[in-house]
Amino acid sequence: MAPRPEVGTDSSPRLDDSTPSKDMAILPAYSTVDLVNEDKDQDDPWDLPELKDTGVKWSELDTQGKIMRVLTGIVKFILLLSLLYLFICSLDVLSSAFQLVGGKAAGDIFQDNAVLSNPVAGLVIGVLVTVLVQSSSTSSSIVVSMVSSGLLDVESAVPIIMGANIGTSVTNTIVAMMQAGDRNEFRRAFAGATVHDFFNWLSVLILLPLEVATGVLYKITHHLIKAFNIQTGEDAPDLLNVITDPLTDSIIQLDKSVITGIATGDPAARNKSLIKVWCKKYTNTSFWNTTVENCTTGGVCWEEGNQTWTQMNSSSTINLEKCIHLFVNVNLPDLAVGLILLALSLLVLCSCLILIVKLLNSMLKGQVAVVIKKVLNTDFPFPFAWVTGYIAIMVGAGMTFIVQSSSVFTSAITPLVGIGVISLERAYPLTLGSNIGTTTTAILAAMASPGETLANSLQIALCHFFFNIFGIALWYPIPFMRVPIRLARGLGNHTAQYRWFAALYLFLCFLVLPLAVFGLSVAGWQVLVGVGVPIVVLVIFVIIVNVMQSRCMHYLPKGLRSWDFLPLPLHSMEPWDTMVTTTFGFCGRRCCCCCRCSNCCNKQEEEMITSISKKSLEMYDNPTLTRDDDPKIIKASQF
Repeated sequence: MAPRPEVGTDSSPRLDDSTPSKDMAILPAYSTVDLVNEDKDQDDPWDLPELKDTGVKWSELDTQGKIMRVLTGIVKFILLLSLLYLFICSLDVLSSAFQLVGGKAAGDIFQDNAVLSNPVAGLVIGVLVTVLVQSSSTSSSIVVSMVSSGLLDVESAVPIIMGANIGTSVTNTIVAMMQAGDRNEFRRAFAGATVHDFFNWLSVLILLPLEVATGVLYKITHHLIKAFNIQTGEDAPDLLNVITDPLTDSIIQLDKSVITGIATGDPAARNKSLIKVWCKKYTNTSFWNTTVENCTTGGVCWEEGNQTWTQMNSSSTINLEKCIHLFVNVNLPDLAVGLILLALSLLVLCSCLILIVKLLNSMLKGQVAVVIKKVLNTDFPFPFAWVTGYIAIMVGAGMTFIVQSSSVFTSAITPLVGIGVISLERAYPLTLGSNIGTTTTAILAAMASPGETLANSLQIALCHFFFNIFGIALWYPIPFMRVPIRLARGLGNHTAQYRWFAALYLFLCFLVLPLAVFGLSVAGWQVLVGVGVPIVVLVIFVIIVNVMQSRCMHYLPKGLRSWDFLPLPLHSMEPWDTMVTTTFGFCGRRCCCCCRCSNCCNKQEEEMITSISKKSLEMYDNPTLTRDDDPKIIKASQF
């Protein structure tokens, strides 16, 4: 090696004004090889991961290996279908469990007709009831029964249907939380689930005030009902239920008329159990004539001689055949049975979801993964790229019509978004199509209603349909207006960094907020306006300031250019994260240790030191130029 030039000689480099002074830290020069091999910037976590094939190529397999691979693929496919079947059945049992736990409470909520006349209260009641019974079709059928019995008019029912549309999205949000083990998978899965939430909430924020002011949904559906002479038709076709009912009916069967009876004020329904015991009954009605002094209103009366006669009847129900399910002879209250089914269904749901994700990861490799990802996520060539999203909407509507449940369909695509098979941009139109598909099923079910309830039930189903159509028209055709995708990405980033925030979001949005608004509504509209308006104004002010801080800060006063003047817990998640992780026994914000004495908390720091040491051993630096007082610079002489 050439001798090092001495300071002050002619061969030493001259220092000009642009040369760093000797007081500044001169960083060591890394080797050329290390600079070439240096890792790139951190990958975008929203990019779909490459599903690489780590196995032997097909062309390199012998005959026996090819046969074994084909057989393994067939077994995996059958296992995947079986797990998907159990997953769907567990969602059905989960819905039954929620109805057993909170079904009667849902009926009680619907009883307060004075509160239901308030559109905001009707909205949150729709959310609460749908969360409690885990089925928008059940809550919609309760509303139809109340409208048909005269306890509620169609105009007051429209906000409840909007709330039911929000409440049905809680299921796939719960499913997304099962992928919290991997940070990036959880980021994508939670965003894929909550894009449904944001679409529903944003649509309500626009369409509910519009409906209150103009009654647009009520008027459109009312004119449609009058224009077409619709007759009672056949029942909606049972497609998926034909496959799942044999298993779910062998576990539990419910009498949903009990919830409807409580909501419509039937006193006998309050003492009935939701668990169905007798599946076949015979009602015997006896008629006889008797004399009365005065004819009752609505009774059939006639006079013979000097006496007034009327027709009386009495009905008796004869139980013929018991139902066949696990809890038919169990002497437990509905709440106990509901909690048992809730625990079991969540256990099966989580197990099936974990196994489905692992199975898909093992199957989606190599050319199979490339083909599937291209089919699902590639747009049509220019100038027809815009058509792709609308085809995805139709696919989502068709698939939801087949499975007859938007919760089942969106819960099935959520893990696919998590593992990177479906992008968030493609999951969004599929979810919108799912919203339409569930309303078409409701329209068919409404058309099978009896003649006296046909008009009301069909009008409510059409209100649900047009609510989703108007929402899609607002938040999809113009790319700039696809705000739910951006909001879901932001929430996905937060929940990936602070995974406990997902449970807090679920708890606040689907329980605390609706309960708080419902409580204020019960107290009266004056209390609701007095408390709600200042909170809404504050939220709008914070949103506007946040947007201006990121885009045009110079227009803000100096005091509002950051939130640093507030206490740290009011503008940062770090103190809350520290408190939560400490409470649950973790020893670091991103660590999964069980005790503080574990060394895994220092894993990230050790990896960083190792990478620096690797670079340091490859460099040609001058140790005398490294500052001893800078702890961030590690000298090669130390290794």
